[in-house]
Amino acid sequence: MSAGDAVGETGTGGAGPAESPAPASDRIEGGVSAERLVLFTDAVTAISITLLILPLVDLVPEAASAHEHASEVITGHLDQFWSFLLSFAVIANIWREHHRAFSSVTRLTRPLTMWNMGWLLSVIVLPLPTEMIGIFGARDRFVVAFYYAMLLVGMVCRFAMLRILKTTPALLEDGSEEARRRAGEQYTESYLTVLALVVAFAIAIAVPALQYYSLVLLAVPPRLARPRRTAP
Repeated sequence: MSAGDAVGETGTGGAGPAESPAPASDRIEGGVSAERLVLFTDAVTAISITLLILPLVDLVPEAASAHEHASEVITGHLDQFWSFLLSFAVIANIWREHHRAFSSVTRLTRPLTMWNMGWLLSVIVLPLPTEMIGIFGARDRFVVAFYYAMLLVGMVCRFAMLRILKTTPALLEDGSEEARRRAGEQYTESYLTVLALVVAFAIAIAVPALQYYSLVLLAVPPRLARPRRTAP
Protein backbone atom coordinates (compact mmCIF):
# COMPACT_ATOMS: atom_id res chain seq x y z
CA MET A 1 0.00 0.00 0.00
CA SER A 2 1.36 3.35 -1.03
CA ALA A 3 1.12 6.56 0.86
CA GLY A 4 -1.33 7.70 -1.78
CA ASP A 5 -3.85 5.19 -0.42
CA ALA A 6 -4.37 7.32 2.67
CA VAL A 7 -7.80 8.64 1.95
CA GLY A 8 -7.06 11.76 3.92
CA GLU A 9 -5.43 13.27 0.83
CA THR A 10 -8.76 14.78 -0.32
CA GLY A 11 -8.08 17.63 -2.69
CA THR A 12 -10.55 18.46 -5.49
CA GLY A 13 -9.69 17.78 -9.07
CA GLY A 14 -7.62 20.20 -11.11
CA ALA A 15 -4.50 22.13 -10.36
CA GLY A 16 -5.39 24.16 -7.29
CA PRO A 17 -3.59 27.42 -6.52
CA ALA A 18 -1.73 28.04 -3.29
CA GLU A 19 -4.90 29.35 -1.62
CA SER A 20 -6.74 26.02 -1.97
CA PRO A 21 -7.65 24.47 1.42
CA ALA A 22 -5.14 22.16 3.04
CA PRO A 23 -5.99 18.46 2.76
CA ALA A 24 -7.60 16.86 5.80
CA SER A 25 -4.67 14.52 6.25
CA ASP A 26 -6.09 12.89 9.38
CA ARG A 27 -9.37 11.87 7.79
CA ILE A 28 -10.88 9.06 5.73
CA GLU A 29 -14.11 8.99 3.78
CA GLY A 30 -16.96 9.56 6.19
CA GLY A 31 -15.08 12.14 8.22
CA VAL A 32 -13.62 9.86 10.92
CA SER A 33 -10.31 11.15 12.25
CA ALA A 34 -7.51 9.07 13.71
CA GLU A 35 -8.12 10.62 17.11
CA ARG A 36 -11.82 9.76 17.01
CA LEU A 37 -11.04 6.16 16.09
CA VAL A 38 -8.69 5.86 19.07
CA LEU A 39 -11.26 7.42 21.42
CA PHE A 40 -13.97 5.10 20.11
CA THR A 41 -11.67 2.10 20.55
CA ASP A 42 -10.79 3.15 24.09
CA ALA A 43 -14.48 3.53 24.99
CA VAL A 44 -15.47 0.13 23.61
CA THR A 45 -12.53 -1.53 25.36
CA ALA A 46 -13.47 0.14 28.65
CA ILE A 47 -17.03 -1.16 28.34
CA SER A 48 -15.80 -4.66 27.53
CA ILE A 49 -13.44 -4.83 30.50
CA THR A 50 -16.22 -3.51 32.76
CA LEU A 51 -18.65 -6.19 31.59
CA LEU A 52 -16.32 -8.84 33.03
CA ILE A 53 -17.38 -7.98 36.58
CA LEU A 54 -21.16 -8.06 36.01
CA PRO A 55 -21.61 -11.86 36.33
CA LEU A 56 -19.71 -11.72 39.64
CA VAL A 57 -21.95 -8.92 40.91
CA ASP A 58 -24.97 -11.12 40.16
CA LEU A 59 -23.58 -13.77 42.50
CA VAL A 60 -24.30 -11.59 45.55
CA PRO A 61 -28.14 -11.63 45.40
CA GLU A 62 -28.04 -15.30 44.39
CA ALA A 63 -26.01 -16.16 47.49
CA ALA A 64 -28.32 -14.07 49.67
CA SER A 65 -31.46 -15.75 48.33
CA ALA A 66 -29.86 -19.17 48.95
CA HIS A 67 -28.99 -18.11 52.53
CA GLU A 68 -25.30 -18.71 51.93
CA HIS A 69 -22.53 -17.12 53.96
CA ALA A 70 -21.07 -13.96 52.40
CA SER A 71 -17.67 -15.58 51.99
CA GLU A 72 -19.21 -18.27 49.76
CA VAL A 73 -19.72 -15.65 47.07
CA ILE A 74 -15.97 -15.94 46.52
CA THR A 75 -15.01 -19.39 47.86
CA GLY A 76 -17.87 -21.07 46.01
CA HIS A 77 -17.07 -19.45 42.64
CA LEU A 78 -13.29 -19.48 42.39
CA ASP A 79 -13.35 -20.45 38.70
CA GLN A 80 -15.40 -17.37 37.85
CA PHE A 81 -13.15 -15.06 39.83
CA TRP A 82 -10.06 -16.62 38.27
CA SER A 83 -11.45 -16.20 34.74
CA PHE A 84 -12.35 -12.57 35.56
CA LEU A 85 -8.78 -11.78 36.66
CA LEU A 86 -7.35 -13.60 33.63
CA SER A 87 -9.44 -11.68 31.11
CA PHE A 88 -8.96 -8.39 32.94
CA ALA A 89 -5.19 -8.83 32.60
CA VAL A 90 -5.52 -9.92 28.95
CA ILE A 91 -7.71 -6.98 27.90
CA ALA A 92 -5.57 -4.50 29.82
CA ASN A 93 -2.46 -5.79 28.06
CA ILE A 94 -3.88 -5.83 24.54
CA TRP A 95 -5.30 -2.32 25.07
CA ARG A 96 -1.82 -1.15 26.12
CA GLU A 97 -0.33 -2.68 22.98
CA HIS A 98 -3.02 -1.07 20.82
CA HIS A 99 -2.26 2.29 22.45
CA ARG A 100 1.43 1.85 21.61
CA ALA A 101 0.60 1.02 17.99
CA PHE A 102 -1.61 4.09 17.49
CA SER A 103 0.45 6.59 19.49
CA SER A 104 2.01 7.99 16.29
CA VAL A 105 -0.91 7.54 13.88
CA THR A 106 -2.28 10.77 12.39
CA ARG A 107 -3.94 9.46 9.20
CA LEU A 108 -6.23 6.54 8.42
CA THR A 109 -7.05 4.26 5.53
CA ARG A 110 -10.10 2.07 5.12
CA PRO A 111 -8.11 -1.17 5.63
CA LEU A 112 -6.58 0.18 8.84
CA THR A 113 -10.03 1.12 10.14
CA MET A 114 -11.54 -2.26 9.22
CA TRP A 115 -8.73 -4.21 10.88
CA ASN A 116 -9.22 -2.05 13.96
CA MET A 117 -12.90 -3.03 13.99
CA GLY A 118 -11.89 -6.68 13.75
CA TRP A 119 -9.62 -6.15 16.76
CA LEU A 120 -12.53 -4.55 18.63
CA LEU A 121 -14.76 -7.52 17.79
CA SER A 122 -12.36 -9.88 19.55
CA VAL A 123 -12.33 -7.62 22.61
CA ILE A 124 -16.12 -7.33 22.71
CA VAL A 125 -16.64 -11.10 22.48
CA LEU A 126 -14.01 -11.98 25.13
CA PRO A 127 -16.38 -11.60 28.15
CA LEU A 128 -18.45 -14.48 26.71
CA PRO A 129 -15.76 -17.22 26.88
CA THR A 130 -14.67 -15.66 30.17
CA GLU A 131 -18.09 -16.40 31.66
CA MET A 132 -18.07 -19.85 30.06
CA ILE A 133 -14.82 -20.66 31.88
CA GLY A 134 -16.54 -19.92 35.19
CA ILE A 135 -19.65 -21.95 34.33
CA PHE A 136 -18.24 -24.95 32.44
CA GLY A 137 -14.82 -25.09 34.09
CA ALA A 138 -11.31 -24.15 33.00
CA ARG A 139 -10.65 -27.54 31.37
CA ASP A 140 -13.54 -27.65 28.92
CA ARG A 141 -11.80 -27.96 25.55
CA PHE A 142 -14.45 -26.10 23.58
CA VAL A 143 -14.24 -23.15 25.97
CA VAL A 144 -10.44 -23.22 25.78
CA ALA A 145 -10.56 -23.23 21.97
CA PHE A 146 -13.14 -20.41 21.95
CA TYR A 147 -11.07 -18.28 24.33
CA TYR A 148 -7.81 -18.76 22.44
CA ALA A 149 -9.52 -18.23 19.08
CA MET A 150 -10.74 -14.79 20.21
CA LEU A 151 -7.23 -13.91 21.36
CA LEU A 152 -5.79 -15.08 18.06
CA VAL A 153 -8.30 -12.99 16.07
CA GLY A 154 -7.25 -9.91 18.03
CA MET A 155 -3.54 -10.64 17.61
CA VAL A 156 -3.88 -11.20 13.85
CA CYS A 157 -5.84 -7.95 13.47
CA ARG A 158 -3.16 -6.06 15.39
CA PHE A 159 -0.46 -7.64 13.22
CA ALA A 160 -2.33 -6.53 10.08
CA MET A 161 -2.66 -2.98 11.41
CA LEU A 162 1.04 -2.80 12.21
CA ARG A 163 1.89 -4.10 8.73
CA ILE A 164 -0.15 -1.26 7.23
CA LEU A 165 1.61 1.28 9.44
CA LYS A 166 5.03 -0.20 8.63
CA THR A 167 4.46 -0.13 4.88
CA THR A 168 2.65 3.23 4.82
CA PRO A 169 4.81 5.69 6.79
CA ALA A 170 2.67 8.61 5.54
CA LEU A 171 0.08 7.54 8.13
CA LEU A 172 2.52 8.29 10.94
CA GLU A 173 3.56 11.63 12.41
CA ASP A 174 4.77 13.28 9.21
CA GLY A 175 6.45 9.99 8.33
CA SER A 176 9.25 10.72 10.81
CA GLU A 177 12.13 8.27 11.00
CA GLU A 178 11.54 7.65 14.70
CA ALA A 179 7.86 6.80 14.13
CA ARG A 180 8.80 4.47 11.26
CA ARG A 181 11.40 2.73 13.43
CA ARG A 182 8.88 2.16 16.23
CA ALA A 183 6.31 0.80 13.76
CA GLY A 184 8.88 -1.64 12.39
CA GLU A 185 9.85 -2.86 15.85
CA GLN A 186 6.24 -3.31 16.90
CA TYR A 187 5.52 -5.17 13.65
CA THR A 188 8.31 -7.66 14.38
CA GLU A 189 7.17 -8.06 17.99
CA SER A 190 3.57 -8.60 16.85
CA TYR A 191 4.67 -11.29 14.39
CA LEU A 192 6.48 -13.15 17.16
CA THR A 193 3.48 -12.74 19.47
CA VAL A 194 1.15 -14.36 16.93
CA LEU A 195 3.55 -17.30 16.65
CA ALA A 196 3.79 -17.57 20.45
CA LEU A 197 -0.01 -17.57 20.75
CA VAL A 198 -0.35 -20.32 18.14
CA VAL A 199 2.11 -22.44 20.15
CA ALA A 200 0.25 -21.62 23.39
CA PHE A 201 -3.03 -22.59 21.71
CA ALA A 202 -1.61 -25.96 20.66
CA ILE A 203 -0.26 -26.61 24.15
CA ALA A 204 -3.59 -25.68 25.76
CA ILE A 205 -5.46 -28.19 23.58
CA ALA A 206 -2.86 -30.96 23.84
CA VAL A 207 -2.09 -30.68 27.57
CA PRO A 208 -5.26 -29.96 29.56
CA ALA A 209 -3.31 -29.44 32.79
CA LEU A 210 -1.53 -26.42 31.31
CA GLN A 211 -4.24 -24.75 29.23
CA TYR A 212 -4.42 -21.04 30.18
CA TYR A 213 -1.01 -21.20 31.87
CA SER A 214 0.48 -21.49 28.38
CA LEU A 215 -0.38 -17.81 27.92
CA VAL A 216 2.85 -17.00 29.77
CA LEU A 217 4.53 -17.65 26.41
CA LEU A 218 3.21 -14.26 25.32
CA ALA A 219 5.78 -12.66 27.63
CA VAL A 220 8.60 -14.04 25.44
CA PRO A 221 8.26 -11.94 22.21
CA PRO A 222 8.80 -8.56 23.95
CA ARG A 223 11.97 -9.93 25.54
CA LEU A 224 13.20 -11.19 22.18
CA ALA A 225 12.52 -7.81 20.58
CA ARG A 226 14.16 -5.83 23.40
CA PRO A 227 17.74 -6.27 22.13
CA ARG A 228 16.62 -4.81 18.80
CA ARG A 229 15.35 -1.70 20.55
CA THR A 230 18.43 -1.21 22.70
CA ALA A 231 21.02 -2.03 20.06
CA PRO A 232 23.03 0.97 18.82
